[in-house]
Amino acid sequence: MQIRNRFWQDILSKKMLVCIFTGFTSGLPLFILISLLPAWLRSNQLDLKAIGLFALIQLPYTWKFLWAPFFDRFRWRMGRRRGWLLFFQALLLISIPLLGFYNPQTDLTMIVIIATLIAFLSASQDIVIDAYRRELLLDKELGLGNAVHVNAYKIASLIPGSLSLILADHFDWQTVFIVTSLFMLPGLVLTFVIKEPKVPQMKKRDLASSLLLPFQEFMHRHGLKSALTILLFIFFYKLGDSMATALATPFYLDLGFSKTEIGLIAKNAGLWPSVIGGLLGGIWMMKLGINRALWIFGFLQMISILGFAWLAHIGYSPEWLAIVVGFEAFGVGLGTTAFVAFIAKTTHPLYTATQFALFTSLAAVPRTLVNASTGYLQSLFGWENFFILCFLLAIPGMALLYKIAPIKN
Repeated sequence: MQIRNRFWQDILSKKMLVCIFTGFTSGLPLFILISLLPAWLRSNQLDLKAIGLFALIQLPYTWKFLWAPFFDRFRWRMGRRRGWLLFFQALLLISIPLLGFYNPQTDLTMIVIIATLIAFLSASQDIVIDAYRRELLLDKELGLGNAVHVNAYKIASLIPGSLSLILADHFDWQTVFIVTSLFMLPGLVLTFVIKEPKVPQMKKRDLASSLLLPFQEFMHRHGLKSALTILLFIFFYKLGDSMATALATPFYLDLGFSKTEIGLIAKNAGLWPSVIGGLLGGIWMMKLGINRALWIFGFLQMISILGFAWLAHIGYSPEWLAIVVGFEAFGVGLGTTAFVAFIAKTTHPLYTATQFALFTSLAAVPRTLVNASTGYLQSLFGWENFFILCFLLAIPGMALLYKIAPIKN
C-alpha cells in the first residue's frame, strides 16, 4: 500500500503534470503533419505519390541537432528555456490555422511552405522541451518523467487524428485547422506559469565548439565502429513500422472507411493500446532490462506490421480494423518504451540536449526521407505487398541488436 501511494504521489506531482502538458504540446504539431494533413490532401483528391512526398516537409526533425546548441547558448528575457518555448508556441498557434485558407488543388506550393514552417517550429520546440525536461527532473525521476511525456505525446494524436477528422465530416477545413490549433493554448499558458529550471551556469564557448563537443564525446566514449553501429541501429529499429504507418489514413480511406470511422475506430484503437503498451513496457523493462526489452518488444513491433497486410487482403472490416490497429499500436508502444530508454542510456549527462536531438533526429529520418518513397512503393506493389515489404525492412534493426544489445546482458 505504501509503494502504491508513493507511485501515485509521483505521478500527480507538479513535475509530472508539467511533463503531461509539455508532452501533449510537443506531439500535437507532429500529428497534425502526419495524420491530419494527409487526410486533408486525400480528401481533396491529391495523388498518393504527392502525399507520400509530403513526408519531406518533416526534414527539420532530422536536422534539428544542427541548431540545438543555439538554444543552449542564447536566451530570452523569460529565460533560456521558457523564452524559446513561448516564441515557438506562439508562432505555431498562428501558423497552423493558415493551412485551412488554401486549396490543395491550386495552392500546393504555399501549403508546402506553411507545413515546412510548422515542422521547423515544432522540431525547435521539441529541442527546448527535451532540454527543459532533463533540467527539471532529478536523475531518479527521469524514467517516470519520460514515460509520462511519451504517453502525453501519444494522447495528443487524438486531436488531429480523431477529433479533427470527425469535425471534418461536419465543418469546412478552415474551421477544422483553427479548432485544432487552439489545443496549443494549454502549453502556451503553462510556459507563463512554470519556472525556469535552476541549473549551474554553463561555461561559455563559441558556437562552433558548442556544436562539436557533444559529437566528439560520443565518438570518444564508444569508439568509431561502435558509435556508428549504434547510429545505424537508431535509424533501422523503427524503420519498418514508420513506413507502414506513413500512409495509414489514405490506406483506410482507400479501403472504404469514412473519416468518422477512422476517427472513432482507427485512432482510438491505436491510441489506448499504445499507451497501455508504453506503461506495461516500462514495468516489464524493470525486470527484463533494456537489452532483453529491445529484443522482445522489437519482435512484437515487427510482427504487428503484418496485420496491415492482412487488413489489405480482407478489405473493409471495422472489427478487423480495430484489432489490427490495436495490436500494432500495442507493439509499437512496447518498442518505443525500450527505444527511448536505450537513447536515454546512450546520452551523456553533460550533453543531453544536443545528443538527444542528434539521436531523435536520426530516428526521424525514416519518417521523412524514407517515407517520402512510400507512395511510389505502394503504387508499385499494392497495399498488401507494400506492408510485407515494411515487415522485411524491420529485420535489419533487429539484426543489429546482436552487436549493440546482446540478450545475455
